[in-house]
Amino acid sequence: MLRVMTMDDYEQVYALWKQIHGFGIRSVDDSREGIQRFLRRNPATSVVAIEDGKIVGAILCGHDGRRGCLYHVCVDADYRMRGIGKSMVVFAMEALKKEKINKVSLIAFTKNDIGNAFWNEIGWTKRQDLNYYDFILNEENITAFNQ
Repeated sequence: MLRVMTMDDYEQVYALWKQIHGFGIRSVDDSREGIQRFLRRNPATSVVAIEDGKIVGAILCGHDGRRGCLYHVCVDADYRMRGIGKSMVVFAMEALKKEKINKVSLIAFTKNDIGNAFWNEIGWTKRQDLNYYDFILNEENITAFNQ
């Protein structure tokens, strides 16, 4: 079952993030307050997948009024290869379409072989024509990667 993510889901979603090998969690952005801020701005576009009475997948999805973006796309390792990830992506993209968003992007770490294979398999295009840049505004927002 898929449904819109709410703040009531935070503990389970955060626990899911913590169990995924190689997953990067930011100290500020992924805190309860950070996710609350994100969901307040994007109340109808993030999604969770529920099976066996628990959250087994999640996507943070939002937009700036022009372009949508997917963040933290994940499925519990025990529930992969069942179409959950693709179903969540479709759910999020349909939510963005309802808000008149016409383009969606995401970032996948180059070392994320499972994630990159997934995006290629479901038809996303890896861009070769641009460079991605970051400028850090808050040095306290540290990314920790799960081992």
